[in-house]
Amino acid sequence: MLKSQIQKIESITPEVMIVGIDVAKKKHWARIFDYRGLELTKGFSFKNNIEGFNRLVGKLSEIKEEKGLEKIIVGMEPTGHYWKALAWFLKEQGVTVVLVNPYHVKQVKELDDNTQTKNDPKDAMVIARLVKDGRFSYAYLPEGIYAELRVLSTMRQQIRAKLNSAKNALVSILDEYFPEFTEVFKNLDGKAAMHILYHYPFPQDVRELGVEGIVEEFKKATKRAVGQKRAEKLYEAAKRSVGVKEGLAAAKIKIRLCIEEIRFFKKQLEEVEREMAVRLQETGIGRYILSIPGIGIVTAAGILGEIGDPSRFESWKQIRKYAGLNLIEDSSGERKGKTRISKRGRAMLRNLLYQVAVVMVSKNKEIKALYTYLKTRRENPLEKKQALIVVAVKVIKIIFTLVKKKEEYDGKKVLGIFRERQIQAA
Repeated sequence: MLKSQIQKIESITPEVMIVGIDVAKKKHWARIFDYRGLELTKGFSFKNNIEGFNRLVGKLSEIKEEKGLEKIIVGMEPTGHYWKALAWFLKEQGVTVVLVNPYHVKQVKELDDNTQTKNDPKDAMVIARLVKDGRFSYAYLPEGIYAELRVLSTMRQQIRAKLNSAKNALVSILDEYFPEFTEVFKNLDGKAAMHILYHYPFPQDVRELGVEGIVEEFKKATKRAVGQKRAEKLYEAAKRSVGVKEGLAAAKIKIRLCIEEIRFFKKQLEEVEREMAVRLQETGIGRYILSIPGIGIVTAAGILGEIGDPSRFESWKQIRKYAGLNLIEDSSGERKGKTRISKRGRAMLRNLLYQVAVVMVSKNKEIKALYTYLKTRRENPLEKKQALIVVAVKVIKIIFTLVKKKEEYDGKKVLGIFRERQIQAA
C-alpha cells in the first residue's frame, strides 16, 4: 500500500540510518546520515557489480551495528535503468529502498552552497536529505506476472518506435522519388502497396508495367482481385510524377531495406502482443478490464504492466497521481493561474490512458455521453483535450472499481445518478 507524506516522515526515527546513493553506469557514490541529517561517516564509492554491492552492504551493516541502529533506508534517483539492479539486490538483503524525484534533487542541491555544482558526492547527500524529510516514494519493483507485463509493455513501445521510424524513412524516400505514390495508397502498410514498392518503386517502373501489369502484380500480393481503378490511378500518378530521376539504383536498395525493417518489426510486434495476451489472462483480473467497451487485450496488458498489482493502491486517486494526471494550479495573490495536470508520473501510463480515452469516446456509449456533456455544458465547457483527460481519469476509476470488486462492466453504474441527471438536463 502507498503511504502518505505524514507516514513517511514518521518512519524516519532515531533508529533509522539513511543512505543516499547517486547511481551511475560503472560506479555509484554513497553517503550515510542519521535521522537528523548528520553524516555518520565519510562518503565512499563502490562499483556497479557484485563485489561493489557486497562492499556496500558490508559497510552499511558495520555502521548500523556500531551506531546501534535498527533499520536502513536507502534512497536513490530512478534515472535510466542503472538503479534497478542495485535496488533488487538491496531488497533481497532486507534493505528498504526508496526513490526521490530527480527534479527535487536538481532544485534542492543549490540550497547548501548556492551553486549549480553537480558531482556524485553532492547528489548523494541531497538524496539522503530528501529522504530524511520524507520526500520520497517507496520503490515498487514489480514481481511475477506484473514484472513480465511491464517488460512486455516497454518492449512493445520500443518496437513501435522503431517501426514508426522505418515507416517515416520510407515516406521520406517516396517524397523524393515518387511523391504521388501516397496519393494512391494512403496506407503504405497494405500488401499491394508494399509489393509494388518492393519490386517496382519508381514512376518509370510503374509506367513500364502498364495498367494490366499493375493489376497482375496486385493479384500476386493479395491473392485476390484488386480494383482496376487503383491500378489506373497509380499509372496516371506515375505518368505525371515529378520525382527525382537520379540515384535510383541506390534508392531502390534503400526502399527494400526499409520494407524489410517494417516487416521485421511488425513480426516482432505480433509476437510481443501474443505474449501480452497470455500474461494478461494469467493475472486473473484481465477479464474485468476487458469487459469495458473500448479496451482491448494489448491496452489492458499495457495498463497493468505500468500500474503493477492494482491491490497495492488504496484509492483510484493514487493511480491518478502515479500517472501524473492529478490537477495542479499555478496561482499567486490575486492572480489565478490555469489548472493543468502535473505530468509528474509514469509517462507511458499517462499516454496509454489518453489513447484509451480517444478510443472510448467513439466506442463506449456512456463515456461518449460524458465526453459530449463535458464539451458542451453551459458552465465551464472543456476543450477537446481537457475533456479527454477527464475521460482518462474516469477510466482509472472504472478499472480500479471493477478490479477491486471483481465485477464486469455495467454501463448503468458507470456515470452515477448525479452525472446522468446532469447529462439528461443538458
